[in-house]
Amino acid sequence: MSQRRRRDLTDDEQHILENGQLQLLTRPEDIARCDELIVQHHYLHSVSLVGEHLRYALVYRRQWLAVATWSSAAFHLKDRDAFIGWDPEQRRRRLGLLANNSRLLVLPDCHWPNLISRFMKLMLAQLSGDWEVRWGHPLALVETFVDPRFYQGTAYKVSGWSHLGRTAGWKRDADDFYQKNDAPKQVWVREVVKKACVKLRAAQLPSAWAKVELSVPPRCNGKVAQIQSLMDWVRAEVPEFRRAEALGYPVAGLTCLSVMAMAQGVARGPQDLAQYADTLSQDQLRALRFRLDADHHVRCPKKTTFTRFLHGVDGDTLERVLLRWQTQLLGPTQDRLVIVDGKKVRHGGVEIVNAVDGAGRFLGSVVTPAKTNEIPAARQLLRPQNLIDKTVIGDALHTQQETAQQILYEQGGDYLLTVKANQKTLQETLQCLFAKQAFSPSADGADLCGQTGAQPRPVGDSSPAMSGSDSGPSRFSGGPAGGPLGDPRAPQGQVVPRGRLLAEQSYS
Repeated sequence: MSQRRRRDLTDDEQHILENGQLQLLTRPEDIARCDELIVQHHYLHSVSLVGEHLRYALVYRRQWLAVATWSSAAFHLKDRDAFIGWDPEQRRRRLGLLANNSRLLVLPDCHWPNLISRFMKLMLAQLSGDWEVRWGHPLALVETFVDPRFYQGTAYKVSGWSHLGRTAGWKRDADDFYQKNDAPKQVWVREVVKKACVKLRAAQLPSAWAKVELSVPPRCNGKVAQIQSLMDWVRAEVPEFRRAEALGYPVAGLTCLSVMAMAQGVARGPQDLAQYADTLSQDQLRALRFRLDADHHVRCPKKTTFTRFLHGVDGDTLERVLLRWQTQLLGPTQDRLVIVDGKKVRHGGVEIVNAVDGAGRFLGSVVTPAKTNEIPAARQLLRPQNLIDKTVIGDALHTQQETAQQILYEQGGDYLLTVKANQKTLQETLQCLFAKQAFSPSADGADLCGQTGAQPRPVGDSSPAMSGSDSGPSRFSGGPAGGPLGDPRAPQGQVVPRGRLLAEQSYS
């Protein structure tokens, strides 16, 4: 059977391949032109870019040869997810690191050998950087779909893509609705960086990728049994302050929902609480004892409900329930750090001082009283904490004598506080303490005060007097050999005052 011979490139076509330029389309007129060409010449005759997206064109002397669009990746893709090896929660939080080549079109009269692979090579080399500039994060892996009724994916294969299998033949019709289209597509993927799959399924993402996870709203992953257990606590701790006729959302259920949200990092008010509530399943909402609507579905509270609830509930009670539930789930904290930091609530007009441990676990918070600052609030926050064998870390605002005394003498902890240049006296004192000094007794020990940064002290006394100690010259005894330390010329058993030893060395 004879095989079709591949046509050789002409000199003009070779010159175009070598000198064609990749152009990121950002101007409205270029974007409109790209979409028009796709609608006119692509076999799907539509442009549907979901979420984050970019458009490119391959240009030679102002002539467009090919265009392509990239958009957000598919939510659920069995073969792709198995190829990466991540779990469902990792996929939900890290899907933003993937992009989909949603359209790829070579314009009529430009179907020359190697043009499409050249176009793909240029895009893959630039895509992640352009994506980070436009959307604030890089890409790790790209995917695409190929309809086998029209193409075999040859352009992707020669560009280093991997064919994983076929889709199940479902078409996304809305945010959470899919239709069966009976037209399975080939699934192709390619790593943008080396070992992308290993990094995507790791316990922690690289620092450059971690921002993607931080931007994903938390989702309730509490089990129904856990929610019911928390509800039992809340109902015993939090009294109902509204009329029974208005209890479409009981205060215990709203408190439980708010506690779960705060435990997962939701801390910016009613709107974020409402978004978190939208992630709950019907079974989870039923465990919170919310009422049914006319269609026998459990209703989900909205922003206005949380606004009224937060104005009426007692904050100390809510925090107490949160800390108890956190301890039940995670056990007692084992971390030895207590980090204190103040934050202003945007558009809230208040400042809150929070305490967390080294792993980010919540330890408590205090609202800064009006007409004051976070210094006394931090002391109030630290007072109920167990600081024995723990270290408190704070910024320069908390470098206060009273705060240090409370941590050290009253609560048995240590502290690590920042000192800035505007705390001049304290900074100079610290510089003196850490200046290089001669170790006494030595030939230079008699004139410690003459050294730069050295602290003046009485001759013969190498340490400051402590309560209950003799204020006279210190004496050394009990040397390594069992005898006294001091003047080597002195008889054995005679204790020589250290002050006299220094004086003899100074004038010898």
